[in-house]
Amino acid sequence: MLPKIARIQLMSSHPQVYDPCDDSFALVDALLADRSNLIKHRPSICMEIGCGSGYVITSLSLLLGKEYSGGAYYIATDINPHAVAVTRETLESHGCHAEVVNTDIALGLEKRLARSVDVIVVNPPYVPTPEEEVGCSGIAAAWAGGENGRRVIDRILPVADGLLSDKGWLYLVTLAANNPLELCLEMRKKGYASRIILQRSTEEESLHILKFWRDSDTLIEANECVTVNKTGNGVASESAAFSPFSIWRRGNRNV
Repeated sequence: MLPKIARIQLMSSHPQVYDPCDDSFALVDALLADRSNLIKHRPSICMEIGCGSGYVITSLSLLLGKEYSGGAYYIATDINPHAVAVTRETLESHGCHAEVVNTDIALGLEKRLARSVDVIVVNPPYVPTPEEEVGCSGIAAAWAGGENGRRVIDRILPVADGLLSDKGWLYLVTLAANNPLELCLEMRKKGYASRIILQRSTEEESLHILKFWRDSDTLIEANECVTVNKTGNGVASESAAFSPFSIWRRGNRNV
């Protein structure tokens, strides 16, 4: 029997809340593709940043389901109070439970959840837009990502780094225009390995679902790839021998 995910007919909605769309479906499909690893991972705390309609956090709870006997505590956040209400209704209609918090990314939760979240899922505002549209009122805030669609993503990644446990995994929706390779390089410097879980092209966009996890070998390699030249101004430069394509970890399917 196929694992359960959220059902569209049971979803709650609101005019100011982003409904599930291609990017939402791609993220859930990526979680389904990685489901066996997620169950083996035995997460204690799972979190969605920017829960919108609640489709993803509800699907994550359902797809882990009863097969994961240890259970997990679920948390979802959104800056939109309407999204918080809709997510709660969506969870309830599916018989699921999560703590749903009205906040900006994880403001007010960072100390409580520091280095303790085992799975974070994020479908961020990633669409390239004028900078003034980022964080605007109304539903456009759900997709407006500023220049290169990176304004919100670049705020989320440092927060996720502080929340993820030593065994933490981050699943992130990105657009080709967001430069996923550059994102992976930035996370690599913090000791994260990464791989593409799912790649999907639609009529309007090319989506990449990235997975990040802490990796001691990656951290060592990243440190070795930076050569500090003690010049007069103390500027550090990256070694020319560094190959960015070494970050893609396609061989190990256990993460």
